[in-house]
Amino acid sequence: MTQPPPPPQQPPQGGGFGPPQDQPPQTPPPAAGPDLGKSPQPGYGYPQAPQAPQAPQAPQTPPPAAPQNPPQPPAGYGYPQGAPAPQPPQTPQTPPGYGYPGQQPGPYGQPQQAPYGQPGYGQPGYGQPGYGQQPGYGYPQQAMPHPPQAGQPGGGKKFNAQMLIIVAAVVAIALIIGGGVWYASSGKDEGKQNDTAGQSGGTGGTDDGNGGTASGKEKAPSDPSAKVLFQVPAPEVKNDSTVVVSGSWLTDKAYVKSGIARIVGYDRDKGGELWKIPLAGPVCQASRHVTDDNLTAVLYQPAMPTKADPSHGCSQIALIDLDAGKRLWTKTVKTGDQLINFDNITLSGKTVAVGSTSGGAAFDVSGKLLWSPKPADSCYDAGYGGGDKLVAVRKCGSYDQRQLHIQTIDPKSGKVISEYKMTEGIEYASIVSTNPLVVAADVGDSAGDGSGISDFFSIDGKTGKLRTRISAPGEQFAARCEGITRVEACNLLAVGNDRLYLPTEEHDGTGKYSQTNEIVAFDLATGKQTGQRADAGDGYTISPLRMDGGNLIAYKRPPYDKGGQVVSISGAGFKETTLLQNPATDAVRDVETSMSPEYSEFLYADGHLFMSKVYASKRSTVRDKEYLAVGFGTS
Repeated sequence: MTQPPPPPQQPPQGGGFGPPQDQPPQTPPPAAGPDLGKSPQPGYGYPQAPQAPQAPQAPQTPPPAAPQNPPQPPAGYGYPQGAPAPQPPQTPQTPPGYGYPGQQPGPYGQPQQAPYGQPGYGQPGYGQPGYGQQPGYGYPQQAMPHPPQAGQPGGGKKFNAQMLIIVAAVVAIALIIGGGVWYASSGKDEGKQNDTAGQSGGTGGTDDGNGGTASGKEKAPSDPSAKVLFQVPAPEVKNDSTVVVSGSWLTDKAYVKSGIARIVGYDRDKGGELWKIPLAGPVCQASRHVTDDNLTAVLYQPAMPTKADPSHGCSQIALIDLDAGKRLWTKTVKTGDQLINFDNITLSGKTVAVGSTSGGAAFDVSGKLLWSPKPADSCYDAGYGGGDKLVAVRKCGSYDQRQLHIQTIDPKSGKVISEYKMTEGIEYASIVSTNPLVVAADVGDSAGDGSGISDFFSIDGKTGKLRTRISAPGEQFAARCEGITRVEACNLLAVGNDRLYLPTEEHDGTGKYSQTNEIVAFDLATGKQTGQRADAGDGYTISPLRMDGGNLIAYKRPPYDKGGQVVSISGAGFKETTLLQNPATDAVRDVETSMSPEYSEFLYADGHLFMSKVYASKRSTVRDKEYLAVGFGTS
């Protein structure tokens, strides 16, 4: 599972609660694309105040990798450059099943549990922002390594764990955590729609709450050929700084994207600006969940960063109406006289929940405070997973004897419904899905690739008992999570039909110098592979985006001479249907391949595919123009 070094955790706030806080260990140049013949879109270009100088760069092993920086493949993904470049050695691949043992090992520190009944699953809607790795929002940016480029030697390979620690130590100073690679689709969250949002990027997804028996909403058009609908120019950033622009949502009328200290709604067919919400500072994190009436929530800074004061913190919690284009309210939480800076934000039902090293808090969508950190607590809510259920990752114990409690809680009262205690020594966990409850963790730091995943835990949300544990070696599977502070930041995976869908790592294709991969499925009751497999096709790499009823929506990143695709994969037979086919022209491909599923936000619904960046930067690139977002659509 390839992934850049995980972002650092924000320092504890003054007067924070709980035991000594973790201090675990970000700046991608946005890729510019050629002019696609569209007029610039308004709403972006907010000038930035000077930033603090960059910190020295930590030594990197080649090829360097920047946390959460989208790869910038020159001249298109995998394009042959003169004499063939030598190919990196490939990890030997085992035939279907990729070396998975038929019998999964027993849970860590737990007796083997018999399979439990399948909970309902429903996190509907058009699409939630995908997970994006983010640098400190407006914080002094560190010189960071760049991720390997697709189609280049070293692409898709693993990071050395020791080097990740070195990098993380360098970037930990004066940074705060941003909100996730939003890889997904904004979604309605009350189980009333069939299609669901990606879980990072998505990315991830959920099913329809009926065991995946419902057919999907996404239908194949008579002609899947797509065209560029519009593109949003990258906002202006000064002084070589990097500012987070995380968050994107898709409703039935608008494509909504965060800019610099603003959120803008665009006509999803023509790109015209429908509305704009100005903010006092940059958006730090954005919920990928949306209520049934298109409300969502964001965290943002109280002021624009300056060179003199680059660190304002992520203290502002806001509720956004995506239909009306309004900020309905902004709230803060204090410990003593100090504002708490939060690391993550999510939404479940009518509850907005935020977590941090100082503890968690929640508000009703009316603005009423539901709970906040308690000074007497020896444990604290580091973060929450939202959607159909609300799940807390609660940390207890001292730093060197940490234990994580995975708690399904009542979103209105905060009362614990069920609890699963993870084995001591697991420092971080990520919520992949809340219903069915699936948690990812890097047990014993054994992943070795910075992906944050060595194992998935399938948990019965009603009883808190472990259903099964799924081993997911980093050298075989490409999903990733960043559970250090952003507990919902998982992408390149999906959950539906009581199954976990994972992409394999890239490996040699049948063509000369080509790479490819597959999506495979795991049963969440037994932990075993189902035998289902969706091949990307020679030269393509495939990534799950989200569920659509019982079907899986996936994106295929193209080889050097073709356009990308969105496909629907049936849950039962894994039959693949093309929903959208992008143009193969050099100009369009240059823009499309500048945004990869690993480092960008991807949203798909109703024949519309939107890709967007999660940072804005002034750094020069080899491209003529830079875009914040681009939209594709079928006729």
